[in-house]
Amino acid sequence: MDQTKLCGTQSLHFQRPAYILSAASVAGKKEAEGPLGKKFDMVDEQDNLFGAKTWEEAESNMQKEACILAIGKAGLKPEKIRYLFGGDLLRQGIATSMGVEALQIPMFGLYGACSTSGEALALAAMSVSAGYGDSMLAVTSSHFGSAEKEFRFPLGYASQRPLSAHWTVTGSGAFVVGTDPGNVKISGITVGKIVDYGLKDSQNMGACMAPAAADTIVRNLKDFGRTAEDYDRIITGDLGSIGQSILFDLAAEKGYDLLQKHLDCGMLIFDSETQDTHAGGSGCGCAAVTLASYLLPKIESGEWKRILFVPTGALMSTVSFNEGASVPGIAHGIVIEHCRKEAAGWTI
Repeated sequence: MDQTKLCGTQSLHFQRPAYILSAASVAGKKEAEGPLGKKFDMVDEQDNLFGAKTWEEAESNMQKEACILAIGKAGLKPEKIRYLFGGDLLRQGIATSMGVEALQIPMFGLYGACSTSGEALALAAMSVSAGYGDSMLAVTSSHFGSAEKEFRFPLGYASQRPLSAHWTVTGSGAFVVGTDPGNVKISGITVGKIVDYGLKDSQNMGACMAPAAADTIVRNLKDFGRTAEDYDRIITGDLGSIGQSILFDLAAEKGYDLLQKHLDCGMLIFDSETQDTHAGGSGCGCAAVTLASYLLPKIESGEWKRILFVPTGALMSTVSFNEGASVPGIAHGIVIEHCRKEAAGWTI
């Protein structure tokens, strides 16, 4: 029996669902002080070093803890995980490779910038649905200290951030995706394309990523023959307030009104008025920890029946930025559904 149906030009519908069996979130001090602070599984309320001596090592420790928590919640041991799909923002993906080394799970290292959680979940779901294993692990992370040091300025430089800038989330989210039936399933995906409008401002990533988000959302609706009303929420990763406004305009140009359905993880995780985060949160960990701590519980309980989760990434490097290249964007769409059989009015 075919396990996967090709939908349109970029999407897949899984005839054999991939279930999100567990999720775990690890976050830093500033994140713990935000609106979602009490929902995280683990926080460092001291110095964001998570027992390490460097920001990079701290990020690896976050990934390791998130993986261990997610695996434990699923009632599994690391050796029962067939493959691990993970990535981060740092050169050569060192936060992931050094973080998950001790688990000794066969791994695929990914780079999708802030869209990495979507890329990892998509590949994990594809692998489960195709029968390549009963359990997969998807994980990603970001850290304010390590990201600022790599992409912008040393923290001690005390440079002034423009209002369009984002605050990189210190956090890691991990997800076990498997075949055992549960209350949350990934029923389909829309793999994003690279979209580049020629913007070069790395301090306005919302504007750089919004075109890719609009492209993927519209493509998902067309490929699945749906409207925005077919989703309880359409949730982007980290467009922030500026990127959200651009997304609404771009979608409206194509005939889609997202105003009543859209949420953004970068706007959910921080209180912009009290936490001085300007446009909102960003980083691989932004969408991941928000999904694990806030979004999935709403799906699991049946409060939301179907969402489109769209992590967004700005595909730049220190080299490309210093050479004056534009900042292309990418976004991946993950269709996540509630699948409790007794849910009123819902067909599985």
